[in-house]
Amino acid sequence: MFTIKGKTGDWEVVVGLETHIEVLSKSKIFSGASADYNPTVAPNTQVSMVDVAMPGMLPVLNEYCVDQAIKFGLGINAEISRKSCFARKQYFYPDLPQGYQITQPADQPPVVGRGWVEIMGDDGNPKKILIERAHMEQDAAKNKHDMHPAKSFVDFNRCGVMLLEIVTFLDTKNPENNSYISSPEEAERYLRQIREIARALGVSKANMEEGSMRADVNVSVKRVGSNTFGTRTETKNMVSFKFIKNHIENEARRQVEILESGGVVSQDTLRYHQDDGSSSVMRSKEDALDYRYFPDPDLLPLIITDEQIERIRKTMPELPAATRARYIEKFGLAEYDAARLTETVDISHWFDAAVDGKAERAKGVANWMISELFAHPENYDITNEKSGIVDGMRIITPSDLAELVDMVATSEINGKQAKDIFIKMLDGAEGTPRSIADKFGMKQITDTGAIEKIIDEVIAKNGPQVEQYKSGKLGLFGFFVGNVMKASAGKANPAVVNEILKKKLG
Repeated sequence: MFTIKGKTGDWEVVVGLETHIEVLSKSKIFSGASADYNPTVAPNTQVSMVDVAMPGMLPVLNEYCVDQAIKFGLGINAEISRKSCFARKQYFYPDLPQGYQITQPADQPPVVGRGWVEIMGDDGNPKKILIERAHMEQDAAKNKHDMHPAKSFVDFNRCGVMLLEIVTFLDTKNPENNSYISSPEEAERYLRQIREIARALGVSKANMEEGSMRADVNVSVKRVGSNTFGTRTETKNMVSFKFIKNHIENEARRQVEILESGGVVSQDTLRYHQDDGSSSVMRSKEDALDYRYFPDPDLLPLIITDEQIERIRKTMPELPAATRARYIEKFGLAEYDAARLTETVDISHWFDAAVDGKAERAKGVANWMISELFAHPENYDITNEKSGIVDGMRIITPSDLAELVDMVATSEINGKQAKDIFIKMLDGAEGTPRSIADKFGMKQITDTGAIEKIIDEVIAKNGPQVEQYKSGKLGLFGFFVGNVMKASAGKANPAVVNEILKKKLG
């Protein structure tokens, strides 16, 4: 349990997260304009008259975006509302040409209601994090302040791209029922779980680095064991796991210092400073007017049928949590390895392709992927679509790794030879691992007769060491093994070498 030791006792942190993910779709949520606004696209070229609020232009809801929201809702074990509506959230800023954001009102059911995700708690046990809602809304445009010394510019390509806002739940009326985020580490695990689910379902890239996933972070503190929650602060649009963890700890400590000195925590909206990890007040909730919501007169209520939900449910792939459980139960993988192999759907698909249903191969494939392959991302295509020499570089395929693992398992090659073959593949050698082993004479000697002959020669050359070994200096056994391996150029099967040597030396 993450606690802060104060002068008057221990405190715990309570974290709430409002996570925004940009939903993958070809067009925007309320217009037919392309939803692709990546940096290579010229500014203000993916914009319709609806996006920039030209007079008389009416929004039309994108059905595919609704399907994406439902799919994500099913992925977080949530209730899907059969009826929801849209509202206009009033605020004025240059990146919002309408003067309002089309969203779903907080006081009415959104398309995705109560749900939960499971993470590993700080105590090492599974922990359910409750989710209050996930609602659909439109993203704003992007302000650019670094293109001119005296002017700011607005790029409307992003304006109208669909956002899904996922809000964690804190039941202040029934504290004993709560299962909330209570440490910086749990916050990161929760966000990573949201990212995994979104990516696995194809709902979002959920990439913090590019801004397609960002979080508003709410922090408060309370006495350990108390059911009385403190006043929270909110920090907007954080886009780094590292910064979020750092801010939660710093903000919690700041609040504890205020409370223990007799002060009162103000319900402020904060700005995080990446350079030194500090934060400053943007505005005070006590002084600021609440957003005003109006029912959107241009959009009819959204009606979702049971048939629509079941149609989407049938398209759902295996989610990362289920994949991890399968790897642990079926293949006996460690939790860490299972987690690494389910970081993205493409990685787990690559692993499954290499294992190809052969459970005995799984641990070997996992070890090679995590310890070797992940260190050379340029040499493997994680989408499993390329093979051979691509753009002058050798692409290692699932079948390549499977063959290499099988050759070690059947003693066709040893671990060192496998590593040498792998390096040759990285260096651009063509052919399968087996053909590379044949070409460079790298196969292991398993013939007992050939190995026995080498051992006899080593024993004959090292008579004094043989006598010392037989007189009780058993540590010399490694000396003989080393000399046999050297004489065989590292090709002798170590297990066979050990077995014959023990018989020969007595």
